[in-house]
Amino acid sequence: MSHTHPELTAPGPLAPGGLRVTPLGGLGDVGRNMTVFEYDGRLLIVDCGVLFPEDHHPGVDLILPDFESIRDRLDDVEALVLTHGHEDHIGATPYLLRERSNIPLVGSELTLALLGSKLREHRLKETVHHVVKEGERIAFGPFDLEFVAVNHSIPDALAVAIRTGAGMVLHTGDFKMDQLPLDGRITDLRAFARLGEEGVDLFLTDSTNSEVPGFTTTEKSISPVLDRVFHESDQRIIVACFASHIHRVQQILDAAVEHGRKVAYVGRSMVRNMAVARDLGYLNVPPGVLVDAKELAALAPEKQVLISTGSQGEPMSALSRIAQRSHHFVHIEEGDTVILASSLIPGNENAVYRVINGLARWGARVVHKGNALVHVSGHASAGELLYCYNIVKPRNVMPVHGEIRHLLANGELAKATGVQNVVIAEDGVVVDLIDGKAEITGKVSCGYVFVDGQSVGDITEASLKDRRILGEEGFISVIVVIDSVTGKVAAGPEIHARGFAEDDTTFDAIKQPIIDALDRALADGVKDTHQLQQQVRRVIGRWVSNTHRRRPMIVPVVVES
Repeated sequence: MSHTHPELTAPGPLAPGGLRVTPLGGLGDVGRNMTVFEYDGRLLIVDCGVLFPEDHHPGVDLILPDFESIRDRLDDVEALVLTHGHEDHIGATPYLLRERSNIPLVGSELTLALLGSKLREHRLKETVHHVVKEGERIAFGPFDLEFVAVNHSIPDALAVAIRTGAGMVLHTGDFKMDQLPLDGRITDLRAFARLGEEGVDLFLTDSTNSEVPGFTTTEKSISPVLDRVFHESDQRIIVACFASHIHRVQQILDAAVEHGRKVAYVGRSMVRNMAVARDLGYLNVPPGVLVDAKELAALAPEKQVLISTGSQGEPMSALSRIAQRSHHFVHIEEGDTVILASSLIPGNENAVYRVINGLARWGARVVHKGNALVHVSGHASAGELLYCYNIVKPRNVMPVHGEIRHLLANGELAKATGVQNVVIAEDGVVVDLIDGKAEITGKVSCGYVFVDGQSVGDITEASLKDRRILGEEGFISVIVVIDSVTGKVAAGPEIHARGFAEDDTTFDAIKQPIIDALDRALADGVKDTHQLQQQVRRVIGRWVSNTHRRRPMIVPVVVES
């Protein structure tokens, strides 16, 4: 296998007749999936998703792919293909369309409908949509696209075969091979085999579950478990799942009907997405089962089911507010049952366990994947990936969608089936397919782009470092007034702290050393206030470190009078 190298530089011009593949997200993280294909001077983008922040991203709402490497080439983009409607594949699309609003958007009916509601939130109205189905072919510039049905944890997911003069690429998107799907729509292995017979030059495969042996459990296996949980629960049931998990919501609705309960949605995205799914026929809502959340509260607890967002412990989600007893009309009571019908996204473990502990503290019974089969993955396990490699028989493989350990494990599976050339790339690493062989040829800039409220890209790693210091170590301000005539300290230092030591007398011992250091600097002819401020920072920083073993943010202010 070829691996990434830290010494990679910018790639040279693409060779005539070659295809360039540049992942801008999703390789090294579980999220913000985005891949750019270049052929004959034109670009095709597959997916444009977000990554959700972790604890070490304080104040950040979303993380976007880095568009910088294509920003001056947006007019060359023929289309944006969206494989399915999950946030980590469509969530960054509005931010890309802010830079060029008429990029054609290509995807299935449900995918584009879920995206449409998001675009309206961003007030993007004049967008171009191309609804496609499995089995269809459509060309955008030099890219001839064919769509293949794949099974995932959201309906209407598609793989895409990209034909160019350089050869054929097959991009699976997120997929698994559930042989008993709830909607009867299986991954089309016959199409995979047919494309393999034609010749797949580069196979981009979902790596998320590549370390998991065997085959992913079927969705239908969850229904008996949910039925048992409903049967054992004699008070209210709250189910938390992804706002896009239509199959899981369908199972909850069916179980509620079976046990004579009414259902309400909690969480804006849940309400919005399920309305879209119902209108398009992807969600069957039995008559009389769905009510408004406030209307549900008037029923007896044993007649209530709430379907909520927040299965990943998101701080502002409905479930987190319920766990904190800060939700405006849902209050957890002893004996309630809470079902977390989702898997843990890497990095969210602490947040999820905080919510579980919060719910348990109020007497709720919490059922989750760790103690019951209430969720199965939407991704192919190792056995399914081996199956696909043997069917497709690709010439080159480039694992996508996963952390580096997932990519490497997927690459080993490909090698085990006889694939000669496996390319392990990360975000920003450029791979060229020339004369039937894929090779790493360079690297483009590809950092995190942080969304913080209305700010996009203004927050840097340095800003986040400051926020982490403020949150973990506290803040100290030091104000000193210098007499410009005498060149002596005229007032101060006045020292205040937050999150470090609330009693300002703590700093009495360091005030005189600060004055002495400033007097020496002034006597040596230092007049620049910035240099004097740095002198203050060094003195108090050294003292705080030695005395208190802390490294707070220090903001010195030196004023001339």
